[in-house]
Amino acid sequence: MTSFQDLGLAAPLLAALTAEGYENPTPIQGQAIPYLLQGNDLLGIAQTGTGKTAAFALPIIDRLLRDKKPTPRHGCRALILSPTRELASQIAQSFRSYGRNTKLKTAVVFGGVSGRPQAQELARGVDILVATPGRLIDHLDARAVNLGHVEVFVLDEADQMLDMGFIHAIRRLVPQLPKVRQNLFFSATMPKEIGALANELLRDPVEVSVTPVATTAERIAQKVIFVETARKRNLLVDLLKDDSMGRTLVFSRTKHGADRIVRHLDEANIPSSAIHGNKSQAQRERALADFRSGRRKILVATDIAARGIDVDGVTHVVNFDLPNMPESYVHRIGRTARAGAEGSAISFCDAEERAYLRDIEKLTRQNIPHEDYRLPATVAAEANARPSKPGRGRPGAKPAAKPFAAKPWGAKPGGSRSSGSRPFGERSFDDRPARADGPARGQQRFGREEQGQGRNDGFSARANNGPRQKPRFEGASDRPAGGEGRGRPGGNAGNGARSGGRGPGGGRQERFSDASYGKPARGR
Repeated sequence: MTSFQDLGLAAPLLAALTAEGYENPTPIQGQAIPYLLQGNDLLGIAQTGTGKTAAFALPIIDRLLRDKKPTPRHGCRALILSPTRELASQIAQSFRSYGRNTKLKTAVVFGGVSGRPQAQELARGVDILVATPGRLIDHLDARAVNLGHVEVFVLDEADQMLDMGFIHAIRRLVPQLPKVRQNLFFSATMPKEIGALANELLRDPVEVSVTPVATTAERIAQKVIFVETARKRNLLVDLLKDDSMGRTLVFSRTKHGADRIVRHLDEANIPSSAIHGNKSQAQRERALADFRSGRRKILVATDIAARGIDVDGVTHVVNFDLPNMPESYVHRIGRTARAGAEGSAISFCDAEERAYLRDIEKLTRQNIPHEDYRLPATVAAEANARPSKPGRGRPGAKPAAKPFAAKPWGAKPGGSRSSGSRPFGERSFDDRPARADGPARGQQRFGREEQGQGRNDGFSARANNGPRQKPRFEGASDRPAGGEGRGRPGGNAGNGARSGGRGPGGGRQERFSDASYGKPARGR
């Protein structure tokens, strides 16, 4: 297929595609649309950014136009399930754009907003309904929607549905659908659970796979930087201050971590916005609109934005935290290099995330180039440093030791933790300050003659090697006297008893003797 005209789509669709500037279908569109126009079930394996939304939206609109029916009240003719609000809103907008020359009604239903206007719209009936599973079940329980008229059922991003725990909700919704329907199943990866669900839903499906499962786009330049956790935010600031960084998505593993990143960037005069589950729907839409329009070129997000957020011109993706699910890495970096463009993906990796990196490289079947992070001041010092001349200045001497450009624990200039100029963790034992109650580390606390022969000698030695102290209770200590070692003095305490013990006769009773087993100790 060389153009959309060759696919046999209806004239209103072709006019809308021309207005959108689309001329040639993507590989998944060229393969999937002919089968879908024939009414076949379909299993599509494709990454985000390959054009799969149009691959199912165009044949659905074409089918509804050719088979005109009244809009069912409290129902819909086509149902598309999406895992996230942003993706659902984007899919609904695509249907409106492609169906601009038709009278088809499209509605979107998701959480985070009032359900009353949604219920009122569903009461009048729609042709195409895009929904998230949770809110759709709410309307189903309230009897605001009837799924008995669905002709086409689409499950988009099925693997993310599994990750977000929506599989049970899907299994509850499917029995509400008519038995005779067309099923479309799309997923970027195919774990065993998703394969089992596809076998339950699809009937003799046509399988379309445009890329190998869990591979990354060839146009994305990937790089991993090994960096300590405490230095990640400073490294991010250094990267974003580079003029070559354009529209950038920064991914955090947690919601609170995303907010901390935004606050740190604001302190560095780098405007940014955050989008995650704790934000209200209005805040999420405003942040995404600012990012899409260019008012904010930095968007910090959790994995909620890793799929389906189709923002043109994303040049860089930064994984501030590596995802614990390797499939999420594929979807994160898929936000760049879309529609034939090129992009870059930079990932920060600390010591605890090395296992995540190995899983990612195993899944994607590639070794990602990596480098170690060095502070900018250290790099500048290395560039300006002259070779040292040990001894008498013979040529070929080793270079000077690297200067410590900054204190990793963030001490102020002048040092609040020590008087030395080097970081606290890098000084030798002799350089470290003495404790308040003893000598500096690396020195003996007291001499052998003050120690006695055993560890528990009943004496306390002073840090300044002062005179020995008498036992606190002469003749009543439960420890042997100094000089006697760890043995039993005088040999008068048999069966493990020690002199000066709490038992009768100055010796401790045997723990499990016939006389004391199961009885409380005397005097306790």
